[in-house]
Amino acid sequence: MEDYRETTENDQDRSPTGVNRILIGAVVALIVIAGVAFGYGYRQQIMVSHLSAQESVATATISDLQGQLGTVTTKLNDMAAAQQAAQQAAQQAAEQAAAQKKTAAKRGSPADKRYKQLQAQLEEQQKQLKDTQDLVAKNRTDLEGSLSSTKDELNGSIAKTHEELVVLQKRGERNYFEFDLTKSKQFQRFGPLTLSLRRTDAKHMNYDLSMVIDDNQLRKNRVNLYEPIWIHTESEGQPVQVVVNKISKNFVHGYISAPKYKPAELANTNAPNVTPAAAHPETPDQTPQSPKQPEQ
Repeated sequence: MEDYRETTENDQDRSPTGVNRILIGAVVALIVIAGVAFGYGYRQQIMVSHLSAQESVATATISDLQGQLGTVTTKLNDMAAAQQAAQQAAQQAAEQAAAQKKTAAKRGSPADKRYKQLQAQLEEQQKQLKDTQDLVAKNRTDLEGSLSSTKDELNGSIAKTHEELVVLQKRGERNYFEFDLTKSKQFQRFGPLTLSLRRTDAKHMNYDLSMVIDDNQLRKNRVNLYEPIWIHTESEGQPVQVVVNKISKNFVHGYISAPKYKPAELANTNAPNVTPAAAHPETPDQTPQSPKQPEQ
């Protein structure tokens, strides 16, 4: 009996403690729920504020665009009105000009006659200009044909190799003197000319050459390979020709073509017995030996 009482008392002591724990848990849960609800509400309020601000900015931007659109529309309307007015004014001016022209045609005004005279003079000048242009074109064609023929003849008398030079010598029309020149400021005598090579360009195949002609020094710059240099001297009736047919670094090889006989020798009845210039002995200022070609 006593044991039953003790057990009952112990159960009564434990029952309030369990109830308190349940109440505390419920209170904590309510607090948590209240905090979550408050945070969510605060967040929603902030989002609503942001959306309101954005809406205000968008409204202001739309208002500005509407104002600009109105201004542009007004300008376009003004331009359209001005263009229409200009078209009307041009049409009226054209109608007035047509009416004045008809009136002047009916009256036969002096201005109309003067216009016809000017038009006739202009047509005559245009005809003369066309005739002149046709004549110039014809003369140009004839000149180009003559130049082409002369060029063909000159190219036909240029020897590009030693063998071709021998062929020209066999013709017996001129004397030929081959030469080898190295770059130097010194002059060397070959046949009727004294030469000095000043520059070579093996890549672009051209050279600079200095010559002494009738006690005068002459220089030819940027002469191309196979390009003939024609020189008129006091002692020769026909021009002397210089041709370079080989160019390398600081070296050229070529020949000089000179008339076979001088004018005085041609005037002499014994000219056929005169010894050619190529067979004459060298003068003291001539170089006895041509410089050897440097190794490539």
